Amino acid sequence: MTWIWQPTEEYVERTNVWRFMQSLGFDDREAFLRWSRDHNEEFWDAMLREANVEWYTPYTQTLDTSAGVEWAKWFLGGRLNIAHNCLDRHAARANPAILWEGENGHTRALSFEELRQLTNRLANAMKRMGLVQGDRIALVMPMVPEIVAILYAAFKLGLIVVPIFSGFGAHAIATRLEDSGAKLVFTAESIERRGKRIPIAEKVTTSARKILISEWDTLLANESPECETLSLDSETPCLLLYTSGTTGKPKGCVHTHAGALAQMSKEIWLAFDHKPQDRFFWLSDIGWMMGPWTIIGNHNFGGTIFLYDGAPDYPQPTRLWQMIERHGITTFGISPTAMRLLMRRGATAESHPMPTLRLLGSTGEPWDEVSYEWFFEQAGKRRCPIINISGGTEIVGCFLTPLPIQPLKPCTLGGPAPGMCTEIVDGYLVCTKPAPSMTRGCWNSPQRYLDTYWSRWPGYWDHGDWASIDADGCWFLHGRADESMNIAGRKVGPAEVEEALMQHPAVGEAAVIGVPDEIKGETIVAFVVLRAEATEPELAAHLVEFLGPTFRPQAIRAVQELPKTQSGKVVRRLIRLQYLGEALGDTSTVENPATLDDFRVC
Repeated sequence: MTWIWQPTEEYVERTNVWRFMQSLGFDDREAFLRWSRDHNEEFWDAMLREANVEWYTPYTQTLDTSAGVEWAKWFLGGRLNIAHNCLDRHAARANPAILWEGENGHTRALSFEELRQLTNRLANAMKRMGLVQGDRIALVMPMVPEIVAILYAAFKLGLIVVPIFSGFGAHAIATRLEDSGAKLVFTAESIERRGKRIPIAEKVTTSARKILISEWDTLLANESPECETLSLDSETPCLLLYTSGTTGKPKGCVHTHAGALAQMSKEIWLAFDHKPQDRFFWLSDIGWMMGPWTIIGNHNFGGTIFLYDGAPDYPQPTRLWQMIERHGITTFGISPTAMRLLMRRGATAESHPMPTLRLLGSTGEPWDEVSYEWFFEQAGKRRCPIINISGGTEIVGCFLTPLPIQPLKPCTLGGPAPGMCTEIVDGYLVCTKPAPSMTRGCWNSPQRYLDTYWSRWPGYWDHGDWASIDADGCWFLHGRADESMNIAGRKVGPAEVEEALMQHPAVGEAAVIGVPDEIKGETIVAFVVLRAEATEPELAAHLVEFLGPTFRPQAIRAVQELPKTQSGKVVRRLIRLQYLGEALGDTSTVENPATLDDFRVC
């Protein structure tokens, strides 16, 4: 695999990460990364100063593992608040805090001062409702500017925010509201998708108080635009984010003011090279961690974020390119699944030069080379590096990331992120030391947290992904380890087989599972979304050509759509259960559960 992007010396010397390295005495990227892992407490001290995080009371101890690495605490004795760092101190800035566009073309802009006053009025209203520090409030909302005010108002008061994907069904929403014990739910009557109104509020069935966006004018009419921001201990929880597991109900991941702010700010500053003039757009829902990540990480530096509420390919497949040009976006992030959708829809960008773009981003799942290069060519015009990051809801950030000072190969994740002690053990991606943003357990289930992340190798965080490093030191992911297949004694990750299938010009998307086989132990069944006509024998022969006869599939079936989570991950575990005729259990994390009907054995 050849290099696809090479930074010039001039480009490197303009980056934040290069200047940060120089200030620490490093000219070599790998030496800097080794130091950041071997001396991670020193790294995080330096990083918080670099990110200009402000403290009401400075911390006196960086890390405490006296209760075990699984229960590490960070920045002990320190007191701060995300709302102060991301909002209050930027009130006088001239650049917008938020630019927004709806699917119908309506736009809005809020300055930091306008956002501050809206946030304070809402915080005062929530105090009148009797909410106190530690209470949970939930969001079941479209991607509108009000979600930012809700986040910051809650943070000001020490409340814990529970973002929930607005596309979930009533049962999935109820599960998260019940588990979190939310006392208040912000929602809206509906969202607009492809020109149609889709109800939201009627899906929110709860004993907690519901507040609709349409009620805001009345709710906030008599509230003061001034409200004190509380000084909070560094370990005070701020976010409760739910993520799907391989078994059981969704896991609630608990994140703190200091931990989340440290991780998100580091990534926006070093990996995405934040500049004062940036306009940052990541196609996301607030229920996916990339929503809060975008908001907090950029606003710590007083940056402008762009929010879009709508379908990415409506009313034209080129909608995203149009918005990037219209709003002067400089940094654009997307999931591989969404990019493959645009590729299938023919959303070529020849007539959209997008001159302001300087960095691309992606996360959510492994790339296939065809889609990655299409993204690089169409959106980036072969001049913008793809900062392809991977981590998870459990750390509200990334374990792996390229830095903008290094050359890139298609699909690579670069290597371990600065300050993250990431390694590969027996093919598994692990972390050998705690990091500030690791979840402080699973909500209401401490043993599940230990079993999920710390039980395979004592003292090591097991992230559950297959990973590899090539001869040039580039890191790659190959899907979830719990979905790997053992075909005639040979292990293969589903992503590798899927990428091979998608090399065929007729295949737009693919998902593969392993099923029992009397001779091989396990064999492959593949499901494909076609963009042109192709026969099963033709696709099987193609796969054999790429992977060898051992991996000839038992069956290849064409389907209309693959079942996915709201973050774009294909739910192979549920596909396998459905195909084998077994009970599916919890399907609340699936955005399009009706598609599972197409995966039964014929």
